[in-house]
Amino acid sequence: MNNEEQNKTKRNLTLPQLLKDNADCYGDSKTAIREKAYGIWQKYSWADYCRYMRITAAGLASLNLKRGENVCLIVHNHPEWLFSELAAHALGATTLNLFTSSIADELAFSIKRINSPVVVVQDQEQVDKLLEVKEKLPQTKKVVYIDPTGMTSYKDDSWLISYAELLEEGEKFIKDHPDYIEEEIKKGRPGDIAVMIQTSGTTGVPKLAMLSHRNLTTMATQWLEETKIGPEENWLSMSPPAWIVDQMWGMGVALVSAMCMNFPETAETVLDDFRDIGPSMIITSSRFWEDMASRIRVKISDAGWVKKKLFYLGEKIGKTIVEKQSHKEPVPASLKILYKMMSVLVYRPLLDRLGCAHFRSAFTGGHPISPDVIHFFRAIGLNLKQCYGLTESCGIFQIQPDDEVKLETVGKPMSLTEVKIAEDQEVLVKSEANFSGYHNDYQSTENAFENGWLKTGDAGYIDGDGHLLIIGRKEDIIRNKSGEAFSPDFIETRLKFSPYIKEAVTFGEARPYITAMINIDMGNVGNWAEERMIPYTTYMDLSQQSAVEELILKEIIAVNEQLPDVMKIKKFVLLYKLLDADDEELTRTGKVRRRFVYGLYIKIIEAMYNNQKNVEVTGKVRYRDGRIGEIETTINIINVS
Repeated sequence: MNNEEQNKTKRNLTLPQLLKDNADCYGDSKTAIREKAYGIWQKYSWADYCRYMRITAAGLASLNLKRGENVCLIVHNHPEWLFSELAAHALGATTLNLFTSSIADELAFSIKRINSPVVVVQDQEQVDKLLEVKEKLPQTKKVVYIDPTGMTSYKDDSWLISYAELLEEGEKFIKDHPDYIEEEIKKGRPGDIAVMIQTSGTTGVPKLAMLSHRNLTTMATQWLEETKIGPEENWLSMSPPAWIVDQMWGMGVALVSAMCMNFPETAETVLDDFRDIGPSMIITSSRFWEDMASRIRVKISDAGWVKKKLFYLGEKIGKTIVEKQSHKEPVPASLKILYKMMSVLVYRPLLDRLGCAHFRSAFTGGHPISPDVIHFFRAIGLNLKQCYGLTESCGIFQIQPDDEVKLETVGKPMSLTEVKIAEDQEVLVKSEANFSGYHNDYQSTENAFENGWLKTGDAGYIDGDGHLLIIGRKEDIIRNKSGEAFSPDFIETRLKFSPYIKEAVTFGEARPYITAMINIDMGNVGNWAEERMIPYTTYMDLSQQSAVEELILKEIIAVNEQLPDVMKIKKFVLLYKLLDADDEELTRTGKVRRRFVYGLYIKIIEAMYNNQKNVEVTGKVRYRDGRIGEIETTINIINVS
């Protein structure tokens, strides 16, 4: 059987059936999962993986979980996530992963929305959230917690059961019903709904996109054909399981390819764990790469004269090479020699320190990223490429081929995907990977398609080389008072390339010029201030320092030099607080809820267009313990010359 036939066969299996096939094929001979705990990597073979899935499924069956029901998971990146999710699928249930950062009321709303009889959570923190809203969850009969730390005093609560106890119940269930789990796995069909994923919710209540087993296996097949992933190849799982990328990968690509899923010990040890396992590929959010670029640039600015000069020379040489390659121009032999020298002196040591030395490909998705960030990393030898996808397309379907990377584009569609541009410039997609619809929302499902093509909601165009260039969200493209159109994302991604700017939101709809509201990067700006002996206490205090205003002004002037006149920023303010998902200003994936932010800060925005020099504001701040406080301050409106 050739590869094409094998892939077609895999697309006709459910995810638990794929896991069973891998266990039958590889048994204990190949590693399926690795998890770092207490500094040591623990291994699970494919046989172990399948065994834990079966026992967990039996445990859920002992809790009377039935085919067609839904299970919520509020978990971190650990093997128990995979065991629990696939166990639910084995019984014919559908899973919905929720963000562990969500507050109690958000969790209650989502759990009640799908009538989840069983909820699997990570630890005491998530248990406490659910206990806080227990009266709102009458349909939830059991909460399974994975980490027993701190749970001793909860032993008498019959609503709770530990994952270890669930496995014990599963062992008993298998003894009494030895064929039950196997029979349930066989009943599964590729068209069954496997997972639901919350959309970003930038414009309101998130919708629940339903993805079938075939959606996930089709997407996985394309990735295998494009990237030639093989068994035991390493992938580091670091994005939240509630995000489409790790669902696409953990539930799809890893099972279809038999590659190894690796779980870092903590979010803080990710870079160290990179170095341990040397993953060959990574996909993560644009914010990850923006933050990493900022850290590098700040550290370089603090380095000694020789190191600083060497780095900037290496960056200049690297950028020249990248520009010539992207324009398909020949690279002079002298430049190639200089590049090899810089690889030894600068690029390789830096990438090794970042834990990225073994990447053959790195991808960024989820939100537009500045071409400057792509250019920066490619200049220092990291094969970072922008890609494109959405929850409704079952993840990323558009990537850049290695031999023709363009900084501004998101590349070409993969093998089982068609892309075209509608008359109004909306990007349309057709693929078997496209989602099966929105949960309990027939009208939105109907509106999502046009003659079988998925409407992405993004405006774009295809260039002469067949590359897709995304202009921005169709609904976010705005026109100034003169009728000239621009994309806020186009400006904001360039602003966030600055190591001192954490977030930026631009305005200008039907206005005479563009303004911006800026969140400073507390860490980088704080270090900058300390080096200059500028005293401060809080974020608000730091953001109102005149020296910080001057610092950000210089950064915005530098960005303005790269922008056409219609997009140049004329005025800006430094916001007194960070935009926060808990305050509904950001989605849980970090996207700005533009309309909500506009309404919330309308007084500040209007002041930037009324020739005011400053504006007095009264705002609310949510503290870590959940209390909401009120602050009064005066914000300066800064003109950009």
